[in-house]
Amino acid sequence: MFYSGIDLHKNMSFITTLDNEGNIIKQEKLPNDEHAILNYFFSIGKHHKVVVECIANWYWLSDLLSNHGIELVLAHAKYLKAISYAKVKTDKVDSFTLARLLKINMIPVAHQISPENRDLRDLMRARLKLVRKNTSCQNSIHRIFEKHNITIPNNRKLHDLSTFDLLVDLPLSSDQQFQLDLLKQQIELLHEQIKILEQSLHSRLLINNDIQRLLWIPGIGRILAFTIYLEVDGIDRFPDVNKFYSYCRLVPGSNNSNKKVKHKSGNKDGNKYLKMAFTEASVRSVQYFKEIKQFYQSKARKKHKCIARNIVAGEIEKICYYVLKTKTDFNNTFKGITLSKRKTMQWPRLASPDV
Repeated sequence: MFYSGIDLHKNMSFITTLDNEGNIIKQEKLPNDEHAILNYFFSIGKHHKVVVECIANWYWLSDLLSNHGIELVLAHAKYLKAISYAKVKTDKVDSFTLARLLKINMIPVAHQISPENRDLRDLMRARLKLVRKNTSCQNSIHRIFEKHNITIPNNRKLHDLSTFDLLVDLPLSSDQQFQLDLLKQQIELLHEQIKILEQSLHSRLLINNDIQRLLWIPGIGRILAFTIYLEVDGIDRFPDVNKFYSYCRLVPGSNNSNKKVKHKSGNKDGNKYLKMAFTEASVRSVQYFKEIKQFYQSKARKKHKCIARNIVAGEIEKICYYVLKTKTDFNNTFKGITLSKRKTMQWPRLASPDV
């Protein structure tokens, strides 16, 4: 078996290969060309195991190596840094360190999303970027109005495009009006792009059985169900609910030493998209289900409302875990209490769980 570490960059890679005894067999700097990469490995022999750091451009390398029977291990960049710190850091040193850690089985492994979900997940993340840009444009319009003490008629919201029809004859200078017109055009374009993107996802994801089960859970709609399904990428990779709970960033961090106990909020270990999805689901479930609202209020009286909301998010996360793990439908209960309200049969749910 040969163990290779690849220090991958945008246009080149540095590869170091070790044998079973840990001796350096070959080191070479190569362009990111498929033939050059394959020739490097085939010139040494068969039975390779390769490691590369989890960075933005690992997709093509994973596909290339897997198609030619070479096992690729994806290293978690954050945890790898904790065990491989070096005063001298070069491409040559990094690739050798990766190869050595791979040989002694010390690579902190990151999850490789399945190829069939990879592009769909990136589309969902692209949608989030469009939504953020849309919100930024709306906030810019509000800033313009605040500078001139202008209020939107009838307390209308800017996310409703029909509100733009009311924004006429405003006491703005020509330059401010020009800026407002540009922002309105951007919002209209972003709305159209978001709509097209969502439509492209619906036909491919809505028929999925796991997504159909998620749609019956309180607070989870189409977009949140798509996000949860794609970001989880197979619930079986989590051995128990606590691992999944931690991965969703719903567990507060801690910094305990001797007799000092410190809790850290806003922990960034885990998947930020699942954190956002379950937080949004908790808000919606409290808004529409009275039993969940009562549970939230009981926690909010004792703790901060943000902590109470996080607790509700954790309970919804647990429901999602067991629904996906056991492939069973949601039983319409929350914390052992049967919910008085049930989601309607209307689209996008394909059928009742009782059918």
